[in-house]
Amino acid sequence: MEADVGKLEERASRYIAGLKAALRNLAVPEGNLNYQALIEAVRRYLEDAEYYLGKGDPATALVASSYAEGLLDSLKYLGVLEPSWSMPRQRRVLVAGTFDLLHPGHIYFLREASRLGELYVIIARDRNVRRSKGRSPIFPENCRLELVSAIRYVRKAVLGGEEDLLKRVVELRPDIVVLGPDQPYKPGELKRKLEQRGLRGVEVLKLPARIMGEECPTSSSSIIKAVLRRFCGCSEKT
Repeated sequence: MEADVGKLEERASRYIAGLKAALRNLAVPEGNLNYQALIEAVRRYLEDAEYYLGKGDPATALVASSYAEGLLDSLKYLGVLEPSWSMPRQRRVLVAGTFDLLHPGHIYFLREASRLGELYVIIARDRNVRRSKGRSPIFPENCRLELVSAIRYVRKAVLGGEEDLLKRVVELRPDIVVLGPDQPYKPGELKRKLEQRGLRGVEVLKLPARIMGEECPTSSSSIIKAVLRRFCGCSEKT
């Protein structure tokens, strides 16, 4: 929880700094009170954002900042604000996987990846799961997409390509790719493949290990085996 608050505080601080920089780029026509009223409203929202951030409430600070940003966008469309202004973009972080039978290991993986920036997730297609694991997933791809999309750490989830496994990666153009500990790619190998597809400078990281603990299964296969063992009196090799 402390890490989540820290992440929000960092985002709010960056938001406020970007908005202050935008205010310095304003070119307001003389004597236009309507523009001045909008600018004053932006300043008030920024003051609110700094107040709540100082009180340890980064969520409310972000809300106040978003109001200020909306007013600045209005000024940009009116030609008062430099058109080149935009909020600093967060690093785009990408992970991919099957995400069948969501479990704490998945949540840990997504949470750790989201700490690096805005998290995008590629969901493996059903036919590719059958090809790689020799069985169909328990949940079909659209269900897995909906489940992962509902996780608060995830900015956006999309279905992967059926033939070209790197197609979605190229389309999303991540700054960072995070691999799970049991995914077959090696960071250097994937980085070279991405460079061959025109994605240069992408950082590829790999988590060293899963969460361990017998009381908390950390793979879909272990969950399937536990269900078979407890309710069917048998086991399954996966």
